[in-house]
Amino acid sequence: MIHSDGFRPLDRQECLRLLAKVPVGRVVYTRQALPAVLPVNFALDTDASVVLCTSAASDLVRAVDGVVVAFEADDFDAWSRSGWSVVVTGRAAVVTDPAGHERLLRTGPRSWMPMHDGVFVRIEAEMVTGRELTGRPGPD
Repeated sequence: MIHSDGFRPLDRQECLRLLAKVPVGRVVYTRQALPAVLPVNFALDTDASVVLCTSAASDLVRAVDGVVVAFEADDFDAWSRSGWSVVVTGRAAVVTDPAGHERLLRTGPRSWMPMHDGVFVRIEAEMVTGRELTGRPGPD
């Protein structure tokens, strides 16, 4: 169903399918009592959690481990004024289980930044929402 505002809500399965198509999203969290947004590369795990790899010493790890965060990814076409946006909200946690860490070394995302002390951060997909913008071609 397309709403009169040009947006169509997406169900959970469609949101996850779209997330799997893009390599970069944004983690939204609190840093020093202020909102912060950080672009990251990511992958979806088998349980639909968002997984990213970052430095163990990063500010991100200290800020998000054990707290609820949002993760957003999207894809838009400016010419057709169309696209989609998906938000995953859930608790973030550093993967400390040795077997889980080893599995993610094989199957998880690879950081685009060089690092020697990488850890995986998992964001549970407790709430997944999305919408598609059903646009029309813009002026030439």
